[in-house]
Amino acid sequence: MFTTATTIDEVIEKLTTIIAQCEQQPGSRLGYFATLYLKVTAAVKLGIANNQFQNGPRMEQLDVTFANRYLDAYYQWQQKQEPTASWKLAFQSAQKSSVLILEHLLLGMSAHINLDLGIATAQTVGSAPLQDIRHDFDILNTIIGGLTNGVLAELDQVSPLLSLLGLHAGNTNSVLIQFSIENARDGAWCFAEELYGKTGDDWEQAIRGRDQNILQVGKSLIGQTGLLAFTVWVIHIFEWKNPVKIIRALSGTKKQHFTVGKNLPAAPVSVSG
Repeated sequence: MFTTATTIDEVIEKLTTIIAQCEQQPGSRLGYFATLYLKVTAAVKLGIANNQFQNGPRMEQLDVTFANRYLDAYYQWQQKQEPTASWKLAFQSAQKSSVLILEHLLLGMSAHINLDLGIATAQTVGSAPLQDIRHDFDILNTIIGGLTNGVLAELDQVSPLLSLLGLHAGNTNSVLIQFSIENARDGAWCFAEELYGKTGDDWEQAIRGRDQNILQVGKSLIGQTGLLAFTVWVIHIFEWKNPVKIIRALSGTKKQHFTVGKNLPAAPVSVSG
């Protein structure tokens, strides 16, 4: 039975349990995103311990609130309930072997950053000035970006032809090709501004509307056409097919070093406003 995490250590424990469960289910790809997210959470915990944030206790609250949205969606799906539409698409896609490992990761990130982060930020701030959390919000996203970059940069181990996507670098219409952590971060902040001060039906309506927008982003992410669809097919042929081995490979990705304020790596495209 799902219980809400109250500390960052509990988040880490729950993510570890999800990964272990996925490894025990030979066909489960749900562990891909959980493995990436565990790395991010551990890095945030370290950042709090090292006083990287202006307000450590508030950052832990944000991290836990943020994580609980994913954990809640995951357990809703496991119990055959309805999570948000953007998470439902990510979980449904995890049942399909034809979806690239990269696409699995980005679907999870799209739902979590583009939808959940803005909600968690507004909830954490409450009635305090929203701008008070902006500095720590940006550092959090630098951590997310840095670790995402580390994982994506080493996907060639499990997806050896992934670099072929570079042939389509000029395709400005593809969500898969044109994604940016900066856009995702900025979109999440704009959504937090939209939610700030809202309550009741206004709050719920704003979330439903945003969820539908991010659902469309997710559909575009995996809905390739033309030459790009052919390239994705070729990449998929040579990808690893064993989810357990993939999860363990993602778990073993080397640590990445990053500096706050430097260019951030790739992540899902954002929908602003």
